[in-house]
Amino acid sequence: MAGITALGTTYNLPNYTGILHMLTPADTPFFSAIGGLTGGGQTTDLEFEWGTYDLRTAGQNVSLEGQDAPTDQERVRAAANNITQIHHETVGVSYTKQAATGRLSGLATAGAASSVLSELDWQTEIMLKQMIRDVEWSFINGTYQKPSDNTTARKTRGLLAAITSNVMTAGAAQQTGTAAAATDLITLTAHGLTDGDTVRFSSVGAATPLSTATVYYVVSSTANTFKVATIKGGTPVDITVDGTVVWNEGVALTKTHIDTLLQSAYDNGGLMESETRTLIVGSAQKLAVTAAYTAAGYVMKQLDGNIGGVTVNRIDTDFGVLNIMLDRHMPQDTIAAVSLEDCRPVYLEVPGKGHFFEEPLAKTGAKDRNQLYGEVGLDYGNQQKHAKLTGLKA
Repeated sequence: MAGITALGTTYNLPNYTGILHMLTPADTPFFSAIGGLTGGGQTTDLEFEWGTYDLRTAGQNVSLEGQDAPTDQERVRAAANNITQIHHETVGVSYTKQAATGRLSGLATAGAASSVLSELDWQTEIMLKQMIRDVEWSFINGTYQKPSDNTTARKTRGLLAAITSNVMTAGAAQQTGTAAAATDLITLTAHGLTDGDTVRFSSVGAATPLSTATVYYVVSSTANTFKVATIKGGTPVDITVDGTVVWNEGVALTKTHIDTLLQSAYDNGGLMESETRTLIVGSAQKLAVTAAYTAAGYVMKQLDGNIGGVTVNRIDTDFGVLNIMLDRHMPQDTIAAVSLEDCRPVYLEVPGKGHFFEEPLAKTGAKDRNQLYGEVGLDYGNQQKHAKLTGLKA
């Protein structure tokens, strides 16, 4: 069912009896593992930074017997930064809706017990859950935006955008075709794709609304044409403008892919802490990781564990025992090797209110309205301690 963007009334917020089941998963494993709402750090500016430093390359540095003190040497520090992102929502419920708890819209008659006894409290609680899911999505997929004034929203840099040093692409060679608005077809002679294959566009030209940030599934394929959908076997995307598109077909994950990814992070100082070295995957790559290790003749050691209160699986790899964190907000063609000890949320505290608070709005009629507000950004530490692999078959 759809949500509403209006005042809640007895007409648009029906009551029912019985157990109330949530249809949308609300888990936020990455955000929860690095601190959640009760952990992390604080800032007193909308921008925040953290320092980095390195050591010189190790070598057989020798000195002469009896020599004078060697030339002075110092290490120079550098800084990384991010920005807090505003999460701001409002819920509102009419007085009548709050009072008429006996008005039911299901099979039960008036006077039976409703599943929700305080509509305003329930809507406020659900809105907070939605906001926390948005934080999780932003901390993984967010793109950085620092505006010059308040006519443009601030955006925090997510983990995947932050990783720039240890980046691998497993996808097949690029292919170029034409997208047609009239038919929603993408055309390339002998493209080699079949229904269910995944593609990620590296360029979409004018072909609205295709995006380079989305993993697409091939549908309605023929030898020379195909359509794309955002879910496997789903409805084809309605292409509204013709354009030239470039894509990579996703390829199946192998143990070699994983080993190279882990080695890349390890060689740059990551994955050193046994409790926090973590592979973050979506559902497709969770299955692929198991299949890759099994195909390579490994006996999987699915050891249960938890990190920051989040339950994870653990497998024994060439780089030690590794947490496998299943996160539904990870792109299905991507995995990330993450040193979680370097990550934390950073909050901009509002004096006298804290962070992610709820407060009533001024009365303007026969209704109650609450606003929920919070500002938070991701501190991802040394991005060289993380690694990402894209272009995988989902």
